[in-house]
Amino acid sequence: MRLSARQWLVVAVVALIGAFAVPALWKRVERFPTGPDYRIPYAISSDYWLYQRRLEKIPEGTIPVVGDSVVWGEYVRANGTLSHFLNVQAGRPDRFANCGVNGVFPLALEGLLDYYGGPIGGRKVVLQYNMLWMSSPKADLSTEEEQTFNHAMLVPQLFTKIPCYRADAVTRLGAMAERSIGMCGWVQHIDDVYFDGMSIPAWTLQPDNDNPSRSPNAWRNPLARITMRVPGEPAVDPQRGPGSSRHKPWTAGGAAPQSFEWVGLRASLQWAAFRRTVARLKARGCDVMVILGPFNEHMVAPEQRPQYRQMRDGIAAWLGSQRIPHVVPDTLPSDLYADASHPLTEGYDRLASRIYSDPSFQSWLAAK
Repeated sequence: MRLSARQWLVVAVVALIGAFAVPALWKRVERFPTGPDYRIPYAISSDYWLYQRRLEKIPEGTIPVVGDSVVWGEYVRANGTLSHFLNVQAGRPDRFANCGVNGVFPLALEGLLDYYGGPIGGRKVVLQYNMLWMSSPKADLSTEEEQTFNHAMLVPQLFTKIPCYRADAVTRLGAMAERSIGMCGWVQHIDDVYFDGMSIPAWTLQPDNDNPSRSPNAWRNPLARITMRVPGEPAVDPQRGPGSSRHKPWTAGGAAPQSFEWVGLRASLQWAAFRRTVARLKARGCDVMVILGPFNEHMVAPEQRPQYRQMRDGIAAWLGSQRIPHVVPDTLPSDLYADASHPLTEGYDRLASRIYSDPSFQSWLAAK
């Protein structure tokens, strides 16, 4: 059947209406319960469309705490995170909201807030910076050796050169489309939440572990998977919390201080991305408070600690020169860190107390 030019125009209009209307309607129908300690579940960390919805649901007067897995809480339960203990300090369960994303580094956070962070414009924002992302050329993504990494869809695809990112043109254009077209983000949301991160065709053909393998999903109705309710965190998580085997001091396995291949402030791609992020948030009318750390200085070889402190002080000096309120909390006791940058539950409690009592933080909170 051949369509006339007028008929093609009608098809285009209907398709455009659907592309905008369906995601908007879906937000009204799909249940997405959140609470004071809510955080995006680990299993759907790459659902950026859902992250935007999470920001939209933050009540007026609640301050989003944005950052990587240190904010999210890699080794702790949702009620053991930085935002939870900041709420304890504030005496309100809804003063701060956990808006961290597991594994999101500054180059990815830049894209996350550029394309999905619109709802936090014009409000106070706590923004965390983790020097772990400068601890080696690999972590900084400035190495020439090709590597794969989480949240690659969020990094700059065209104009900022990332030497280790070698994606082809199709992948880059697909990433740009998903970030810019709401319908694409909604489709990825469906895949992440209801089909284990796979497209419906891929889920249908997913083999089992039998020998010979079969594809049991080929006979199942994919619509039955769509429950219209975003799942929360598991009630029992063996990977996180005081009852987890991972919730232990970094030295428990015999680890010792180590040398890092620090990337300097002038050369670091991650630090440059963080500076751009701060500037863009301020351009949107955000009142930004930066938390630097909490890096585990005990894990740094003694001969390298002066270099680390010089870089840390350089970051603080830049923030001061830009008149950006910031807190550089003291290093926690060694046994309150799980690794190079993640505190344990008690560590988050102490960290929140130190941040909240800092005069700069109190002045920032009081300012309108």
